[in-house]
Amino acid sequence: MTTQKIDGVSITTKANVYFDGKCVSHGFTYPDGTKKSVGVVLPAELTFGTAAAEIMECVGGSCEYRLDGTDQWLKSGPGEKFSVPANSSFDIRVTEAYHYICHYA
Repeated sequence: MTTQKIDGVSITTKANVYFDGKCVSHGFTYPDGTKKSVGVVLPAELTFGTAAAEIMECVGGSCEYRLDGTDQWLKSGPGEKFSVPANSSFDIRVTEAYHYICHYA
């Protein structure tokens, strides 16, 4: 099931803008201290690095991604998720806007 609404959070109003505006996100925090971000990646091919482990949840659009150390591109669409290990990276290819929630592990 695709997440469509997030209630009861504190949101950071200043956007995180990456790759000359090709990725824009906002961080938010649940009352228990859990941090996540929600954003959009515009059409591009980008490489993201991770400090913490992440679960990327697609809430709109789609992407292809390739985890660090692999050669295989996989697809992620609405309602689908993929996991990225901590201290790693992943490549992402987007041909239509990819809307996501990043769950930090």
